[in-house]
Amino acid sequence: MSILPLLNPHTKSSSLATCVHLCLLDLHLFQKLWLEARFVGKTATKMSTAEMDSILGFLENKKILVTGATGFLAKIFIEKILRTQPNVGKLYCLMRAADDKGANQRFQSEILGKDLFRVVKEKYGKTLNTLISEKIVPVAGDISCEDMGVTNPGLLEDMAKEVDVIVNLAATTNFDERYDVSLGINTVGARNVMKFAKKCEKLVVYVHVSTAYVWGEREGVCPEHPFKMGEALNGTLGLDIDAEIRLAERTVKELHADPNLSDKAITIALKDMGIQRARKYGWPNAYVFTKAMAEMIVGEMKGDMPAVIVRPTIVTSTFKEPFAGWAEGIR
Repeated sequence: MSILPLLNPHTKSSSLATCVHLCLLDLHLFQKLWLEARFVGKTATKMSTAEMDSILGFLENKKILVTGATGFLAKIFIEKILRTQPNVGKLYCLMRAADDKGANQRFQSEILGKDLFRVVKEKYGKTLNTLISEKIVPVAGDISCEDMGVTNPGLLEDMAKEVDVIVNLAATTNFDERYDVSLGINTVGARNVMKFAKKCEKLVVYVHVSTAYVWGEREGVCPEHPFKMGEALNGTLGLDIDAEIRLAERTVKELHADPNLSDKAITIALKDMGIQRARKYGWPNAYVFTKAMAEMIVGEMKGDMPAVIVRPTIVTSTFKEPFAGWAEGIR
């Protein structure tokens, strides 16, 4: 298994307050992953025409599962593929929704409806609807649940038979998220996606998008090696992912059983719990702690599966493609 940072073979990490790196929001990130043997040591900003052609050739007819499809980075990933390789086999776009109809509505409004897709719309014109209907499959799901929350058994079976590439982009990135929520999406979610990946009959590569800040507030050069199961940043022994999940579940039940606690008080308590559990093992917050545990799960479960973990730094706006300056949310 390889771990690739976004811009450098060694990511420099300091305090979250001062370490602000620009991220080139471009498919080159994933191009590096899929042909990693050729690109290790190069920056994501320099690619030859031959390399680009090779990437596009790889993507042709590939069927790709993208989790967290309505997320910032996922939108850019989907846009780039549609714009540069219309001969992609299929894009299964997994997102939270009550059903497949709801997923389709979210795709239309929260993905295709964004200004980010302006160039795609200009390029394909009236044929865009045909392209979308042929290449895009919105999937209602929730990776924090078994089978990624996909309740359509036929669709789940089709994906297991067809998917060549999985790109797990689903995550909660709130630093002060409730511990149970962070665990459910970032850690348990990673486990559930890996479980599905192991059922895929044609899988070529599994891409897990993590964060450079799994190294916490450590200063200096941080080696890009996978976390071992149970490895703590501060060397504390006893980190057990299943025990953390059980503890969070038990705490949620206990808090809800207290009639004197409001929903707001419960949320505050669970946010505080996330910080406390993270700091016990050397991480500054629940976000990076649960993402680090997700890396451990990928490493533990992958077996002989071709798997790559990528650790991007802070994400801002598009650098060049499809046009400069597109951003979403507070960045």
